[in-house]
Amino acid sequence: MHIRRTFRQTKATARAMATALTAAALLVTGCSAGGLMTATSEAEQVALAPLPSSTPPALAPYYGQKLAWRDCGVEGFQCATLTAPLDYAKPGDGDVRLAVARKKATGKGRPLGSLLVNPGGPGGSAVGYVQQFAGFGYPAEVRARYDMVAMDPRGVARSEPVECLAGQQMDAYTQTDITPDDRGETDALVEQYKKFAEGCGASSPGLLRHLSTVEAARDMDILRAALGDRKLNYVGASYGTFLGATYAGLFPGRAGRLVLDGAMDPSLSARQLNLEQTKGFETAFQAFAKDCVRQADCPLGGKGTAPDQVGDHLAAFFRKLDAHPITAGAAGGRTLGEALATTGVIAAMYDEAAWPRLREALTSAMQRNDGADLLALSDAYYERDGNGHYANLMFANAAVNCLDLPPAFDSPEQVEEALPAFAEASPVFGKGLAWASLNCAYWPVRATGEPHRIEAEGADPIVVVGTTRDPATPYPWAESLARQLSSARLLTYVGDGHTAYGRGSACIDSAINAFLLDGAPPDDGKRCS
Repeated sequence: MHIRRTFRQTKATARAMATALTAAALLVTGCSAGGLMTATSEAEQVALAPLPSSTPPALAPYYGQKLAWRDCGVEGFQCATLTAPLDYAKPGDGDVRLAVARKKATGKGRPLGSLLVNPGGPGGSAVGYVQQFAGFGYPAEVRARYDMVAMDPRGVARSEPVECLAGQQMDAYTQTDITPDDRGETDALVEQYKKFAEGCGASSPGLLRHLSTVEAARDMDILRAALGDRKLNYVGASYGTFLGATYAGLFPGRAGRLVLDGAMDPSLSARQLNLEQTKGFETAFQAFAKDCVRQADCPLGGKGTAPDQVGDHLAAFFRKLDAHPITAGAAGGRTLGEALATTGVIAAMYDEAAWPRLREALTSAMQRNDGADLLALSDAYYERDGNGHYANLMFANAAVNCLDLPPAFDSPEQVEEALPAFAEASPVFGKGLAWASLNCAYWPVRATGEPHRIEAEGADPIVVVGTTRDPATPYPWAESLARQLSSARLLTYVGDGHTAYGRGSACIDSAINAFLLDGAPPDDGKRCS
């Protein structure tokens, strides 16, 4: 998942949208024969245990390393490489090299050290994010007193990236029907999931076993030491909140000013996460539908059309594309089918500023049989460039998700059993999101994580931010994480879109800025609009 900006900003925006959605289709887990699994009770759940405060001797060389900063080729930024053990249980068995970037604080006032940022995903490039947005787009007063720092997590972008499929293979994967209507289509979908998993396993067999969020959080502590900071100050969005909360759980005494924006709930099973995300997308779509019918260019209904009817019209359009894909204008002979069209629509749910573009794209596809604009939205989601090359976002996303939690389903039959619950959660998107969660069943390495609480007893105040109509990280997740973390302060944005910081709410921004600059957290339960 990923922090979001509007379509009118930098190229990082497209990547932001791309990263945000991916986990929605992957963060799911298994079911019983009787239907959806129930939540593990509070009494049965284990809390993430903190690590010893002393550094183990085997890790001392990593904690003692000095970063050799060099020019990045990006004005104002320096880059370095951090070394971490591939396997923390066996530090002598090899290393992983992690890309780091920073922009030094240049303003007046007492320096506050480093502010590490992570845009989420999992799989989003933090280095790309800080260089293309955070390093100049965060509030000036924050950038004046903090060194803005980012590190691509292991397996991501510049940090020994996981690779799975080449461009044409990935095209076939993204175009595969994820609402199968018969056994043949189901078998085709399963075959694509197997090819994807086999590709990842073939190219990164050793690394694939060591891409967990716990390991990435431990890497962050080595970075903290290498930067010379006594405590880690951090802003994480979406999946970045899980990464930041995990850091606090492992190193509560070293957690400084942490902002977790668009919070995830680590206590939920992957199945529960995905089902609730499906509800979140439906909530966002209902908001879009209400807005759409008030606009003159809405192709899904006119003034007075009920949101459910708007959904029916969109579902009918998807069924039409399932039977007869349409051309995509000047997109090199490519076509738009149901799978890519659905991706394009869901991608635009992350930011209400994208809704006008979505209306235009739907109008072009539905009324002129030109799918180019919807295809462009889908390509941005997948980080596919005009030459057919894919960034490693999708590969890293699956690699981390499938390691952090057990698979959602073990077989197509289990997906079919769960379809009614997903369809109830979202009549338009539920079926596709349920089937999209099958991929981890074929992953080449077993999951090492389980659902758990994170309490971080003894940590400094942590600001947890939730948006009431967030599609990808539903608001109840922020409420739950705030209840788990012993020092959390819940900050609520009443509005649309994914994440809240920097989206235009002066109330949200001023509260977070005051915390980062002065260490003054907002009152628990503060609400902004």
